[in-house]
Amino acid sequence: MAGLAVLVLGLLGAGGMWVYASSLEDDLDRTDAFSKITGARPESVTGALNILMVGTDSRDPDAPLDQPGEWRADTVIIMHIPASHDRAYLVSIPRDLYVPIPEDAGAACGTGQRAKINAAFAWGGLPLAVHTVECFTDVRMDHVMAVDFGGFKEVTDALGGVELYVEQDTTSIHKPFRKFTKGTNHMNGTEALDWIRQRKQFPDGDFARMRHQQEFLRALMDKAVSTGTLTNPKKMNDFLKATTAAVTVDEGFSLVDMAVKFRNLRGDNLEFMTSPHNGSDTINGESVVVSDREKALAMYQAMAADKMAAWVQVNASPSPSTDTGG
Repeated sequence: MAGLAVLVLGLLGAGGMWVYASSLEDDLDRTDAFSKITGARPESVTGALNILMVGTDSRDPDAPLDQPGEWRADTVIIMHIPASHDRAYLVSIPRDLYVPIPEDAGAACGTGQRAKINAAFAWGGLPLAVHTVECFTDVRMDHVMAVDFGGFKEVTDALGGVELYVEQDTTSIHKPFRKFTKGTNHMNGTEALDWIRQRKQFPDGDFARMRHQQEFLRALMDKAVSTGTLTNPKKMNDFLKATTAAVTVDEGFSLVDMAVKFRNLRGDNLEFMTSPHNGSDTINGESVVVSDREKALAMYQAMAADKMAAWVQVNASPSPSTDTGG
């Protein structure tokens, strides 16, 4: 969500907006995500930027993000911004991806045990989540943001709702068991949050949930940069306030700096994809997602070398669209 906010700020140009961006900094909750990570971290590519975005679902909203607790990572996305700063590649990592998780945020890669990647967040907070992702990808994370799923409601409502495509008639598994009708649906915040949590009703299960989340992020971005939002100061302010209230970022994250870096990005410059995998399998009695090691290695090497455009041209499927009806 913070990524959406800075993208919008980038669209608004310079001048007084940088002052406004600076005023929003005080609204951001911050956490120490990197100091516990010791040893040889991957080197960063000059000019490129990698942001780890973690969507959280907590039984205790006051639980600290830098420590083990009741938090669960329902969404893990790497947002890669190339040095040209004119595109963004958002790679969803399945929460059930079976990966090595280091013993702690300061342990060497290869220690610990293998488990679902979202366990890293539960066991060691954001520091262990960052360390686990860096060990798995060998890509340096420059920033991290945790997004509170509950905040999705306020952000969506601040924009007046979003249009989302429902591929099949679906009854929610959550009370009040609302029904989603096949076709394009206008959803408010509560409805959209419910929709992107559905997975058991679809043949591809959690992959459908990830796809819906990607479509939701694109729909939010399109609505945020629409004329109706950009030319309405109150709507813009409500959107940005709701967005910053919904996220926690690392100590070094700066909205002003991000707005400068993202000033050339637009909604159609966002490329969504999923970390290469071989589907689900049962390991030690639990259902997990198995990484396609060869394809994943090639993609993350391209990311680390700032050559994602070339990799996508050869390998990636088209980004999901919110307009798939007909």
